[in-house]
Amino acid sequence: MKVARWQRLDGTIEAGFVHDGHVIPLPDGRPVDALIVAGLPTALALGRELIEADERGGWRPLDTVRLLPPVVPSSVRDFVTFEEHVEGMVKLSNPDARVSDAWYDAPTFYFTNPHTMIGTNQSVVPPRCAELDFELEVAVVIGARRECDGRNLTVERAEEQIFGYAIFNDWSARDLQAREMQVSLGPCKGKDFASTLGPWIVTADEMAARRDERGFLDVEVSVDINGERFGGDNLTHMAWTFPEMIAYASRDSRVAPGDVLASGTTARGCLAETWGRSGRVDPPALKAGDTVRIVVDGIGEIVNTVAPPRDSQVAIPAARRRIVRSA
Repeated sequence: MKVARWQRLDGTIEAGFVHDGHVIPLPDGRPVDALIVAGLPTALALGRELIEADERGGWRPLDTVRLLPPVVPSSVRDFVTFEEHVEGMVKLSNPDARVSDAWYDAPTFYFTNPHTMIGTNQSVVPPRCAELDFELEVAVVIGARRECDGRNLTVERAEEQIFGYAIFNDWSARDLQAREMQVSLGPCKGKDFASTLGPWIVTADEMAARRDERGFLDVEVSVDINGERFGGDNLTHMAWTFPEMIAYASRDSRVAPGDVLASGTTARGCLAETWGRSGRVDPPALKAGDTVRIVVDGIGEIVNTVAPPRDSQVAIPAARRRIVRSA
């Protein structure tokens, strides 16, 4: 099933299911969080009940509503699980660089902003930057399971926590990001201005048949820029499975219903990886008016157009130096 959030023409925000080209709202105006907290079996049972009731007086054509991010995440962890992508990215700063041995130790991630999610067909407003980029990713949404608090999960238990899958685009201002990373911490304003999540959540049962013998999803992904194919990959090329990523995230910590965990960028899933391999900013960075379309087999597609940056920014002073450097 497909679980979604949408906005009607009158501004009302609803949540529910997408079926047969229509959206079916949850009873009593319940939010999508109610489904996620209730857990996948309960959500599927309710979805089947609403579809079988066939009360189309409450259904609306999908093309008459604006899809929103399907969930307002509790948190967002973005991983780095495609070796080919990492290989290209490390060459941005050093053409002879190789993937660090540390990368192979465990599925590394960083936390990004859950409050700046945008949906498909919504414009992305970047910061003032010279190197705007996209990132082709797939994410899991965590649901609830009885007698599980989301701490120190086994891989098998982690798989049971998956409510469903969505497409994720981690928009990136590469020039800002590169400067920030010199502080030896994670990315900051180069990343947290927008991420696309959508177009809906495809429930985990719909993707089960795509799992191979190693636990990876055999799913083709691709991205177009202004209607031209840029790149693509398959999720079987991940270095860790989604359940392994969830289990690692839960170690000495907790994953909770509504959390989003993204795969990280696929090979040929962003511009910067190509820049690292070629040693030049070609293809050029995104600019206002460019449209990025990401397609994931079995899930759907998300489309966003780049808007101009905001007109003004509050000036923040440079640091007040307290250390006097000797000549």
